[in-house]
Amino acid sequence: LLHEDQVILPLFADGEFPIKPPAVVLNRVISASHAFYISRVLESKGIKVISSSKAISNCLDKALTTLLLVENDIPIPRTYLAFSPENALEAIERVGYPAVVKPVNGSWGRLLAKVNDKDAAEAVLEHKYTLGNTLQKIFYIQEYVNKPGRDIRSFVIGRKCLAAIYRVSPHWITNTARGGEAKNCPLTPEIIQLSEKAASVVDGEIVAIDIFETPSGELLVNEINHSPEFRNSIAPTGVDIPGEIARYVKSFL
Repeated sequence: LLHEDQVILPLFADGEFPIKPPAVVLNRVISASHAFYISRVLESKGIKVISSSKAISNCLDKALTTLLLVENDIPIPRTYLAFSPENALEAIERVGYPAVVKPVNGSWGRLLAKVNDKDAAEAVLEHKYTLGNTLQKIFYIQEYVNKPGRDIRSFVIGRKCLAAIYRVSPHWITNTARGGEAKNCPLTPEIIQLSEKAASVVDGEIVAIDIFETPSGELLVNEINHSPEFRNSIAPTGVDIPGEIARYVKSFL
């Protein structure tokens, strides 16, 4: 077991390295940027890492994830990218109110804003542009999907969709980290097919797919998480998610 705070990774050829190939590493580092660099350095030494640096990169940036999904004909909410408050406001008015403004990277439902009118949109955009860091000045704007009080999170392990939960909440943000309740979601052929295809396009071996249900019943992929938490999903699904992850990792040894 390696902890990111206790490891120094040499980048030069003959540096002393903490892991020797052949080996497989399950990268569960919380910080996505740290996880990316750790995976990439380990890969440079011939070590198999799950998730790979490619998968982390594809999932870390919401805009890149969205592009990969669109390029592979996977349905998503209508989404725009803008780089100034003025253009971001125009994009919001194109999708219509309410709209959702997100950072291009982030997790746990943080720094999301649902803007219900022009006054709210102008305030949010000004604050992000004035107070935020460089990435906060990239505006990722998405149509608001009127979900049925829940969304779906499916788990793909070893390229196979093995379980899914509903994340239920009266709030428009349904993440369990923000108080959403996990309930079992029966796996349908549509959920399985959509989840496995979405995982494949980001090169994800162990990922969670966040899916919206539209009022018409269409399923839209919202985001993909390269290192999903599963503590709240084991009991409702009855699936031993950590055991399945361990079995998949051990299959490379």
